[in-house]
Amino acid sequence: MNQNELLIIPLGGLGEIGKNMTIFRYGDDMIILDCGLAFPEEDMLGIDLVIPDMTYVFENRDKIRAVVLTHGHEDHIGSLFYLLRQVDVPVYGSRLTLGLVEGRLKEYNVSAEKLIPVAPGDTVKAGLFDIGFIRVNHSIADALAVYLKTPVGVVVHTGDFKIDQTPVDGQMIDIHKFAELGDKGVLVLLSDSTNAERPGYTKSERTVSEALDEKFAAVKGRIILTTFASNVSRLQQAINAGDKYGRKVAVLGRSMATVVAKAMELGYMTVPEGVVIDIDEINRYPDNQILILTTGSQGEPMAALSRLASRNHRSVELSYGDTVIISATPIPGNEQSVARIIDGLMRLGVDVIYERSSGIHVSGHGSQEEMKLILNLVRPKFLIPVHGEYRMLKCQEKLAEKVGLAKENIFIGENGHVFAFTATSGRFAGKVAAGKVFVDGLGIGDVGNIVIRDRHQLSQDGVFIVVLTLDKQRGCIVSGPDVVSRGFVYVRDAEILMNEARQIVKEVLEGMTNGPVTQWAPIKNSIREALNRYLFAKTGRKPMILPIIMDV
Repeated sequence: MNQNELLIIPLGGLGEIGKNMTIFRYGDDMIILDCGLAFPEEDMLGIDLVIPDMTYVFENRDKIRAVVLTHGHEDHIGSLFYLLRQVDVPVYGSRLTLGLVEGRLKEYNVSAEKLIPVAPGDTVKAGLFDIGFIRVNHSIADALAVYLKTPVGVVVHTGDFKIDQTPVDGQMIDIHKFAELGDKGVLVLLSDSTNAERPGYTKSERTVSEALDEKFAAVKGRIILTTFASNVSRLQQAINAGDKYGRKVAVLGRSMATVVAKAMELGYMTVPEGVVIDIDEINRYPDNQILILTTGSQGEPMAALSRLASRNHRSVELSYGDTVIISATPIPGNEQSVARIIDGLMRLGVDVIYERSSGIHVSGHGSQEEMKLILNLVRPKFLIPVHGEYRMLKCQEKLAEKVGLAKENIFIGENGHVFAFTATSGRFAGKVAAGKVFVDGLGIGDVGNIVIRDRHQLSQDGVFIVVLTLDKQRGCIVSGPDVVSRGFVYVRDAEILMNEARQIVKEVLEGMTNGPVTQWAPIKNSIREALNRYLFAKTGRKPMILPIIMDV
């Protein structure tokens, strides 16, 4: 590493949606921008969350001067708890963002003493970095872009943004600050690429109000609306529409209840007195006076909407006459889960409104014309497209070329890539450890690819267990072999198969136990190989075979 270069090291958010985390380093000073998580894909069996590999961070913990958060979505703050358990540094973010963080930290008994609120226009110093904050529009209030003044030049990170000229909260993106920074000179721009494939402009959040008003006016039964729990402006719009048509509002789902309570406490949501009721009170009112806000817009198996669709919720049971409004679009990878929930709801006789064309959802990310505008305002020497799958990063590269940025000054990278910059040059400078760390229950990182592979095998072909007892000194069978099948065959219908498997194990043992046994591994491997061949020949399946040998 050249001590006179600025290093930018994404640990998450490149080539993927989620677990956004970027390191900025100059000399012995490091800043961490965002610390997010991703939700598991369908093939990550049993996994609860996915967080960035923070090996590089922990190896350099003495150099970290601050953590900076752009906004309060889980893909930007969700793994902060895992970081702060091991690193004691100040955390800067907007009031709402830190309010959401504080609740999560309390759950895990992690101190929130170093959470420092900032507002658009504020600047703070952290080591050699001067950090400034810019208001942007997004699908959560108090979203910020960030700029860093470094010894080699200014770096701008847009965070998640769109340009909303009629925002619900009246707080428009500060495009003047972007232009001011561009006039003074920007070395590197890191820009949100989520909607780089979409031409034109993203619609204003305010257009959703009109669509919700139209739907609420037409629905005669209960309304159940789901959206991202952190989409405060959308929740406010739904509550406003519900109140307009005389509906009481109940909140279903812990994460949404937490966000609503915190947003009301901090003044980001305004709810008339008596409108919000407890979920257990909904049966006291006619159906046309009830609005339920619930989690589960992404098809999460344990979220409230999934349990409602399967009639597995203790407080609410959906039926004919209810209307579910899904005011969100599926994150890539969640499409099938959402489709299954929609099917389940419709089987219950529930009306489901979910089409994007219905106007009940708009994206929180800018489309191509907004990306071009930011590029033209900031006019960076170098661009790193961030926050998006690889095709999205490439799309933003093409957009940047159209507005005049040279291709050689655009860096398309992967998580772990080290981008090194001086005042006049930029280059790839190697890689650091990066990847996915799985969170399963209380375990963090103890489940890896090998365990996931085993779970796949168990889920596809089951397990076949062989249990026997050997006299280690004489090398003879004392009891067994007994065989147990789970998820492979139904034992009562496969007695011949099980008996033949026992016989194969006996034959293997007869050829290997003619005297004292010194090692179990060769015997287990031989049993496993012989049964693999036999079971595959008979069934065409390859269950996980576990020989268990006890000695006396």
